[in-house]
Amino acid sequence: MPKVKAEKKSRQHQEVKNQGIMFNTGMGQHILKNPLIVNGIIEKAALRPTDVVLEVGPGTGNMTVKLLEKSKKVVACELDSRLVAELQKRVQCTPMQTKLQILVGDVLKTDLPFFDVCVCFTVLRMSTLSIYLLVYFLFVLHLFRCAVLMFQREFAMRLVAPPGDKLYCRLSINTQLLARVDHLMKVGKNNFRPPPKVESSVVRIEPKNPPPPVNFQEWDGLVRIAFVRKNKTLNAAFKSTAVEQLLEKNYRIHCSVHNVEVPADFSITKKIESVLQEAGFCEKRARSMDIDDFMVLLHAFNSAGIHFS
Repeated sequence: MPKVKAEKKSRQHQEVKNQGIMFNTGMGQHILKNPLIVNGIIEKAALRPTDVVLEVGPGTGNMTVKLLEKSKKVVACELDSRLVAELQKRVQCTPMQTKLQILVGDVLKTDLPFFDVCVCFTVLRMSTLSIYLLVYFLFVLHLFRCAVLMFQREFAMRLVAPPGDKLYCRLSINTQLLARVDHLMKVGKNNFRPPPKVESSVVRIEPKNPPPPVNFQEWDGLVRIAFVRKNKTLNAAFKSTAVEQLLEKNYRIHCSVHNVEVPADFSITKKIESVLQEAGFCEKRARSMDIDDFMVLLHAFNSAGIHFS
């Protein structure tokens, strides 16, 4: 290792030792140290004095103490027992102590109490973890008012991407179907200790209440097919052998359940083409279709007895 790099690494190691905690970056332990960013995010969360706040990954409590000042109660979920001890010491013998509940463990495997607002400022990478957390909030914990979450910037921009944007994808339309999503701010990596390798962004997610009147399993089945090749026309996307076999199986099940006879010369290819043609979607491409377009298309397929799973 070159001498300059070795010296830099040695200085960084000594700084971390002086702080008393070795942060595990593999667990997303990058502590947000800029108080201006912390205050700005809390302001945009629009907390109420009656709110119960779920904080995922409180770290050493920089955000937690601010949340305690603005809300009725904070439920902090932390996986690292060392940071739990730091957080407990920080509020011990203060008026905030009775307002803080600490849950030790993985938020995805913990029985959570009711909460109004969720905040998570752990730097979540564009990975399965980010998607799991998002799905967990939107499907399992959909009764909360809003969630303010920090993600790797590209993942965050996918959540808010509109039709036609190069980042617009299945994740974009599924999230926007279930919630209003707003990009709040960019957060540079130098605002963290230690700095992560990626730039971050903060988004605000408000679940739609009531949720849209759509069978999500059917919806996601359609969207999945369309976005496999989002630049292809739908006519081409539905010509996949695997897609045709699945839809024909579903169609025959539908006909059997409803006592509809399937003609001997039945062709699923012609059936799909007929639906796309009549609905005016043959030449449409998923990259430019919005929620209303997919709603219309799903209704057209379902009305013709074709279902998705």
